Amino acid sequence: MDPGRQHAAADGAATLAATAAGTMRAIVQDGYGSADVLRLARIAPPEIAGGDVLVRVHAAGLDRGTWHVMTGRPYLLRLVAGVRAPRQPVAGLDVAGTVVAVGPGVTRFRVGDEVFGFGRGTFAEYTAAREDKLARMPAGLTFEQAAVVPVSAVTALNALTVAGHVRAGQKVLVTGASGGVGSYAVQLARALGAEVTGVCSTAKTGLVRSLGAAHVIDYAQDDFADGARRYDLIVDIAGNPALSRLRRALTPTGTAVLTGGEDGGNVTGMGRQFRALALSPFLHQRLTMLIPRQRASDLERVTEFLEAGTVTPSIGATYPLDQVREAIRQLATGQARGKVAITI
Repeated sequence: MDPGRQHAAADGAATLAATAAGTMRAIVQDGYGSADVLRLARIAPPEIAGGDVLVRVHAAGLDRGTWHVMTGRPYLLRLVAGVRAPRQPVAGLDVAGTVVAVGPGVTRFRVGDEVFGFGRGTFAEYTAAREDKLARMPAGLTFEQAAVVPVSAVTALNALTVAGHVRAGQKVLVTGASGGVGSYAVQLARALGAEVTGVCSTAKTGLVRSLGAAHVIDYAQDDFADGARRYDLIVDIAGNPALSRLRRALTPTGTAVLTGGEDGGNVTGMGRQFRALALSPFLHQRLTMLIPRQRASDLERVTEFLEAGTVTPSIGATYPLDQVREAIRQLATGQARGKVAITI
């Protein structure tokens, strides 16, 4: 048996004793700020309601959204997350683990099922998740690999298909191609029949080639908007090219999907996206943004690619639960290759 599966079985046997003790380990934050606001604590396990599933977490993924919630920026985020501190004090969204309890009305899962998806506070020994935000673990993946899939792979899939309407034979450019979302966007675009060009730093060109990019642009040496090549679809994850540069790199009727918001301002975080939407109706080109969503159906579609071997999770580093602060500091530097996994 896979060591990860043996670990899951042992944890399942210990579940009743653990929950009876009334506490679990979790990474919590009581306010907004740097990684120093995060702390390891013992708190009560989450309660589940109708439609909820209680998952014993074996691994979690670290995504950029977790960093935004930690810092409370952009400030518009606080209207949803909490004005002075997050309403959900436990960090983390990506999860892979074992079902240990189901709430009333749950029909898709039962105790003992191995699942992955979107949880509420996943940097913890247990998390609660909606049934419709989970899917069965892809065959052949470890918990660590499955945990780094949901947020980034679903974002990439939706950027390409829902927002970008990608078609086989198109030329697709992915900026930020070595990161969490980018590493999936490159693989998924190729699996969908596109010719993919990835933009990344010098140190990560080998990684992007290994992901299946037909062409790799080192942004320190070359400009993707120099007119040498034009693209039917640009998935902009890096979050900083000017709209004029994106337009220069597009075909006359091409589409640019803006998913990154790091340089969108501290207030809304989406200044470029809003400008793109305002400009797009006056152009032959299409400038749009991605509306994130968390659905089991998207996880199941990604699973098809994972089980076919056309998409493979790229894990740049793995940290134990008590080193989450170090993991987030690495993410913030922009040096992470692929995704970062947290083991519990």
